[in-house]
Amino acid sequence: MNKVLKILLLEDEPQEIDALQNCMNNLEHFDLSGITADAAEALELIVSDCPDAVIVDLELHKGNGNGLEFLSSLQQMHLENPPFTLVTTNNSSHTIHEAARSFGADFIMLKYEPDYCAEYVANFLSMMHGISEKAPIPGTKRVSNIIPLPLRKASPNTTDSSADLRQVVQEELNLIGISPKSVGYIYLTDAILLKIQDHDANIYKELGPKYKKNDTAIERSMQYAINRAWRVSDPLDLLEHYTARIHSERGVPTIMEFIYYYATKIRNKYDLK
Repeated sequence: MNKVLKILLLEDEPQEIDALQNCMNNLEHFDLSGITADAAEALELIVSDCPDAVIVDLELHKGNGNGLEFLSSLQQMHLENPPFTLVTTNNSSHTIHEAARSFGADFIMLKYEPDYCAEYVANFLSMMHGISEKAPIPGTKRVSNIIPLPLRKASPNTTDSSADLRQVVQEELNLIGISPKSVGYIYLTDAILLKIQDHDANIYKELGPKYKKNDTAIERSMQYAINRAWRVSDPLDLLEHYTARIHSERGVPTIMEFIYYYATKIRNKYDLK
């Protein structure tokens, strides 16, 4: 008899819920036994249903409580057989990830990574529980953007790794309020990384094929992310973390000014050649 994984989903985004529900309903070895956007209710379901794993969204904007509160409360319950906790998040903050780890999270997946999808989650949980290891779920992608815990903190000695360098870039974007939920956040991260590695790189030539988007769509998303940060972020944060001169008639950096500023800042900070 095939092993069946009982899964609890703590999530408040309807699209994410539908995607995971549709995916797991089509897989024989998954039983999505509970779905809730309420952290307290999730704890009750763990006691009553004893799931094998719980998928925890850290940001419950439309639900009650949050993922960190849930993890902390679950840890304090001292269950004999606690469920495997797979955290999913749009937050790239090293501090938040470390907090999740300290509260017992087993793994973190970043929702904004290009490969992230419901099948990606299901495939990972299958592998972690020894299901279908020799015969992967048809149509699923390789699990490549998982963050095993504990995480390494970015430093001058660790930025030779592309993963660490990406984290450095994203923490810079977080400081000025570029939203991790925006598509522009992903494009800007990749564009800055490209310019760090090659000053003459054509970002649109690289990003277009990767994301199957035209130059105009990529440019629009990046400029929107920048404009929004300058509209909603604390001006003191912007003045502290973005020190390049901005033309007063525009009020915000252009895309290339922004990308070159951060590429140069990070290259100089970590003495990258």
